Amino acid sequence: MSNERPVYMGPRLRRIRRDLGLTQANMAADLEISASYVALLERNQRPLTADMLLRIARTYKMDMAELAGDGGAEFTARLQGVLKDPMFADIDLPPLEAADVAANYPGIAEALLRLFTAYQEEQLALADRGAEAGGGGGNRSSDAPDPVAEARRFLAARRNCFPLLDDAAERLAEAINAQGGTIGYLKVRHGLRVRRLPSHVMVGSMRRLDRHREEVLLDDALDGASQSFQLALQLAYLEMRRDIDALLREGSFASESGERLTRRALANYAAAAVLMPYTAFAKAVEARHYDVEALARQFGTSFEQTAHRLTTLQKPGHERVPFFFIRVDPAGNVSKRLDGAGFPFARHGGGCPLWSVHQVFRTPREVVTQWLELPDGQRFFSIARTVTAGDGAFGSQRVERAIALGCAAEHASRLIYTQHPGSPPPDASTPIGISCSLCQRTQCTARSAPPIGRQMLPDDIRRTSAPFGFSDI
Repeated sequence: MSNERPVYMGPRLRRIRRDLGLTQANMAADLEISASYVALLERNQRPLTADMLLRIARTYKMDMAELAGDGGAEFTARLQGVLKDPMFADIDLPPLEAADVAANYPGIAEALLRLFTAYQEEQLALADRGAEAGGGGGNRSSDAPDPVAEARRFLAARRNCFPLLDDAAERLAEAINAQGGTIGYLKVRHGLRVRRLPSHVMVGSMRRLDRHREEVLLDDALDGASQSFQLALQLAYLEMRRDIDALLREGSFASESGERLTRRALANYAAAAVLMPYTAFAKAVEARHYDVEALARQFGTSFEQTAHRLTTLQKPGHERVPFFFIRVDPAGNVSKRLDGAGFPFARHGGGCPLWSVHQVFRTPREVVTQWLELPDGQRFFSIARTVTAGDGAFGSQRVERAIALGCAAEHASRLIYTQHPGSPPPDASTPIGISCSLCQRTQCTARSAPPIGRQMLPDDIRRTSAPFGFSDI
């Protein structure tokens, strides 16, 4: 009598089918079974036999280990993560129940995940509209779509983590290594040569795909990390377009520009995942205690690329420290913002001038650490450093920016930056606010605007050391 337990992997089979771009009828024809039987397998109403696993592997040229991997565990982890949201706090939701729903009712589980993601996007959109109504929206009409805000909402609602792209990028990275590198892979797989040309020949382009001559052209003023990234980005557009399109279909965009910005962000995510494959990178960050510079050297990437990648390590079941990331210029303009750590960024207007990310321009290339405390008592740990774009030749334009990477205080002990003898102690926190208009620290001498809802005092008789004086009531 056989002791083997039946194997149910409906969600995994459905994902494989969708990744291959097949309907149930297409897969049924390929496997020489009925479409109804494929539907039963995907709904976990029939077990997947060893014979059927072998047939799928042979038909679609897939590795058995990849095919039989526990995709259901990832699906369960995603559902359990959603059910930890505070809106469900008063409901008793044992982990086993979530696992049962994911395994036995995958359609219901996927519907819940989609609804929750849509709910998060709408909450973020509502926050943006509220900020605009409060006068923080600048000159933009409240009816006009904001492409940047659309892209940021899409990423924030998904915590800037896309396992579909991570999995595809890992497979692509293995294929690239088998060909001895990206240049060899482009030649063998796509028949494309790589040429580096002077900036004046590239006429403002860093990278260009020349289909006529079958070449990928790169500006030779780019440094090594930037050239590697641009080649990985070109491969992402060539080979991962279907995956990117599938993710975009999950979003809701009010403008074409918003969708294009999001497509660019997903392609950049995929390129970084090719250079820093999830499994290898997640292992390395623990071994090196999240040392950004050491990780950059290991993977041949820039400081900014590596810091950015650290914000994406929230793959269900394989999570690492959740980080937030921000990039600003000397004028305080935010050009990139990613949040995987629950940091309450100001959605409009400037940030707090007491945060070191606004001060590191005085100490270029030096990593500055800082403990932060918000008015509500939340504490975070951040590192900040300047990065430079351009500067590939004498006389070329340089763009200096500052980036900050941070996490909640409870995770900070895992970072090498808190283990150094010279690092500031946790009790040396800098009191900061989200922005001046939302910060109620009335004695702050760095304040540039009064907080919303506070009555200002006249200064006819008394002038306070802080820029504004406020009534106690």
